Amino acid sequence: MAEISLSAESLPNAIRVATNMAIGTARASIQARLRNTYSKMSVKSNPFPKNLSMLRSEINAIPLEGDLAFRERAVEPDKTALLVVDLQKSEYDAEKTPVNPQDKYFWDRLGQTVIPNLQKLIEACRSSSVEVIYTVVECLTLDGRDRSLDYKVSGIFAAKGSRDAEVLDEIKPLDNEIVIPKTSSSLFNSTNFEYVLRNLGIEYVMVVGVVTDQCVETAIRDGCDRGFMMTIVDDAVATSSDQRQMEALIGFKGYCRVRTTDQMIAELS
Repeated sequence: MAEISLSAESLPNAIRVATNMAIGTARASIQARLRNTYSKMSVKSNPFPKNLSMLRSEINAIPLEGDLAFRERAVEPDKTALLVVDLQKSEYDAEKTPVNPQDKYFWDRLGQTVIPNLQKLIEACRSSSVEVIYTVVECLTLDGRDRSLDYKVSGIFAAKGSRDAEVLDEIKPLDNEIVIPKTSSSLFNSTNFEYVLRNLGIEYVMVVGVVTDQCVETAIRDGCDRGFMMTIVDDAVATSSDQRQMEALIGFKGYCRVRTTDQMIAELS
């Protein structure tokens, strides 16, 4: 028996018209329901302020659902790691000026705020038995063929063993501290970082470095999803503008505590 085709082309014109009308009616009904749902949602007060020039206390005041006491508890130094993200010579050189004028804010924040705060925090961590762990962008090859697709497209590259991959001299690691190379924005997904943390008995991770709304944010979110108690030290991280910094802190507030360098030093003492 010959197979009968039921394609739209073979249907009588009247049936095609009726079918299209039915589809249109269904689409309109779905859209109306969605509009009604979103209109009800918009009636609720929006906890995120429109003004991004916020104080830290205002960020901490943004309401979150659930009991956060467990996550907000102080770190235990012998179960804590300080993760220093991408503070390497490809990102900053105190003896030079940025090639691109738009990078001036970023370099100024690193030199005037982030690095001085980190020097204090690293010293406090070393004195308190906190593991100081560094990660840097560094390929496993000289030509970068092992990089993630994003890094290849973005032109992010530091060759194996190159000066660009070295941690900044101002905060350089001690001989027995861990430095983990990575070739993607996600330290947890593309390295053995989680394995190392588990072996060290780490439960709390403080995150510092660059860039706040990229690799730092990815580490915060991924770490929280894996059950680590995450803290971002907000005056020891940097991105390209105040607005991006504040948007990032608001965006991942639910994944971590937000603390200052001085607050964390006091917590460790």
